[in-house]
Amino acid sequence: MTTTPKRVTRRQALSAAAGLGAGTLLGIPLGTKITTTAEPSGEADGATSRYDDATRDDIEFNRLFEHRFDEVDGVSMHAVTGGQGPGMVLLHGWPQSWYAWRDVLPALARHHTVYAVDLPGLGDSTGTPTGFDKKTLATYVHSLVQDHLRLDRISLVAHDFGAGVGFQYAAQYPQSVHRYVHMDYPLPSTEHLPADQYRGFSWHMAFNSQPSIPERIVDDPDDVRDYLTEFYTQVAHGGSAFGGDRTEPPFSAARIDEYLRTYSRPEVLSNGFELYRSLGQDQIDNSAAPPIAVPTILLTAEGSLSNTEPTVAPLLDELRSAVEIPKAGHWLAEENAEAVVQEVLAFTTE
Repeated sequence: MTTTPKRVTRRQALSAAAGLGAGTLLGIPLGTKITTTAEPSGEADGATSRYDDATRDDIEFNRLFEHRFDEVDGVSMHAVTGGQGPGMVLLHGWPQSWYAWRDVLPALARHHTVYAVDLPGLGDSTGTPTGFDKKTLATYVHSLVQDHLRLDRISLVAHDFGAGVGFQYAAQYPQSVHRYVHMDYPLPSTEHLPADQYRGFSWHMAFNSQPSIPERIVDDPDDVRDYLTEFYTQVAHGGSAFGGDRTEPPFSAARIDEYLRTYSRPEVLSNGFELYRSLGQDQIDNSAAPPIAVPTILLTAEGSLSNTEPTVAPLLDELRSAVEIPKAGHWLAEENAEAVVQEVLAFTTE
């Protein structure tokens, strides 16, 4: 599985597929000792593959933030926490982890006690939830927030599939959400964006939704690295998903290494594909949800607002604003952290 000709062929195939089908859519006080109720991820696919690989030597980070693990209905949920002020929970998308928020955490933590959560079965959260539909995942996040973080009301910031979970969180527990920030994720629904149409927007949505095929093709760490690197590049600002010709990823090699560390684990990789396979159920659940009354803002990639807002606005009674983040593709918090922080804090601290 690791011969050079095979890797090159697969990378070329991914690039060719993208060129044919790419679409335009796509609190605990600082210093408190954390007591974990579940074992953190340990050695995995290498001697240093641990939950704190990207942070253990970062003195400033460790001064401000801590890792924690909590057992939620048989799933060990990992989060990074720090700061002071009202609670804020951040939910990542695919193919990422809590680390997607690394660049915005320090600024947010000056105003909020932040919790950057790895979704159930992803990142360094271990175990398998009962489903990967976003309504089910939202119940795990809510149990974490209520029963372990002891937060009655939060600001919720969510990106990509995390925003699918975020919408369902706000729909099921509206009185528990003070403010909601929905980032760059069209919502599937029967009325506005059926799942079959959703999968047709981009080659990767159709590919990732297939049963077993993605795991068979992207089936070792070298394949995963090629796939992630191609995908990060395509949906970045100036990438092929936005009609550009970008050829380099927006992330450093170290950041890609951190995402690779988790997605090279077969169970995490497969769980990520399950997020796509559950879009049909998400369509049903989103259509059944009453329009949520939680004050919300929508942030999208530059050039994506006109495609995303029509799928989101009808499901939100209190959409206060909808903004494109300048010079950012899909990876809003990493491509323009300053603009994201400005929008989020202006909304959550008003």
